[in-house]
Amino acid sequence: MQSSQQINKSKFIFRASGRQRIIAAVIFIAIGAFFGFFSIAAYKNVDMGQHLGRCGFKTMYGLPCPTCGMTTATLAFAQGRILEAFYIQPACGLLCSIFVFAGIISFIIAVFGINFVFVSRFFAEVKIRHIVLALIIIIASGWAVTLARAIAQK
Repeated sequence: MQSSQQINKSKFIFRASGRQRIIAAVIFIAIGAFFGFFSIAAYKNVDMGQHLGRCGFKTMYGLPCPTCGMTTATLAFAQGRILEAFYIQPACGLLCSIFVFAGIISFIIAVFGINFVFVSRFFAEVKIRHIVLALIIIIASGWAVTLARAIAQK
């Protein structure tokens, strides 16, 4: 059979370049350090409010701000209490899940040198404004849930 008659199969994976592997390693290390920091902080019972300050919006208005509960949810997620993290702040649970997925993909790229077509397509097609818009929608949705929960408790 001639090559022109063969069916074109799109590959799912391809070899990662050295630059891609280094970038993936940096991403993996950053995500690992992020969750490692929060895991250690949760294990040592560090009061993050003391270091980050109290929420001025909540103090002033008595309602949670858009990011209220994110630190607590991240601490729960880092300890493996994933469902509790989603309950505390759904947006944070989703973002932490995305970080874990990105960490796994970056680990595979960095260690094994295997890159995925969907990763290349994502970075080729998605613009920064799309990512920012998605983050705004995720945070606003999480805020709506925590705000509704706070109003229902009053």
